[in-house]
Amino acid sequence: MKIAWEATGGTNTGRRRQNNEDSLLVDAERGFFVVADGMGGHAGGEIASALAVQTAGEILARGGDAKAALREAVTRANAAIFDFAARNPRMRGMGTTLTACVLAPSGVMNLGHIGDSRAYRFRNGVLEQLTVDHTWVQREVDAGRISAKAARTHALSHVITQALGVDEQDEPDILEDTALPGDLMLLCSDGLTGMVDDTQIAELLAAEAPLPELANTLIRTANANGGVDNITVVLVRVLSGSS
Repeated sequence: MKIAWEATGGTNTGRRRQNNEDSLLVDAERGFFVVADGMGGHAGGEIASALAVQTAGEILARGGDAKAALREAVTRANAAIFDFAARNPRMRGMGTTLTACVLAPSGVMNLGHIGDSRAYRFRNGVLEQLTVDHTWVQREVDAGRISAKAARTHALSHVITQALGVDEQDEPDILEDTALPGDLMLLCSDGLTGMVDDTQIAELLAAEAPLPELANTLIRTANANGGVDNITVVLVRVLSGSS
């Protein structure tokens, strides 16, 4: 079965921050989508996320094997951030998350992920988180030392264990799955998931609405719930393609 897709994206500074350190890329024509959440003072986060998205976009635009392209995109983006920080000492410590999705008309979906931005799939009314957060609290959840509920409000919930610009040896998670007509993919920064839990995200995605409206509703809800961070969402609806 062949698939097609439609996509949209949006970003918002939130209610507490002065700058937006998130970046996104929606290339529906070529089927790749990227979200990055930057960190670092002196505008470092904004630059890091923009560098990551630009570099990833250039690599993914070449086509070829999606897994290899995603791995190269992360490696090159990491190198670009380290190089920029080396040439601009005030930017040392800058970094960013990166979550990218590549779709093929065959229905193959590949994800590349590092950090605590997320990729979800909403299928038949069920929301499934496809990526695993690279955070201290997720490590504690996996080890059974704290609950997933406690992790949401833990004092160290912001501590990231892997990100671009943090360690030159950090490796991304590369995942392969199958996209089916009717699926709704969500890529987002933690400005959304920190304010809106999975149950509420699922309720919002279940609405029969155009993608731009759904994206705006997610961002509006995150702001209504506090908006303590920048909020970025990318939505991709999978459609039936021509055979």
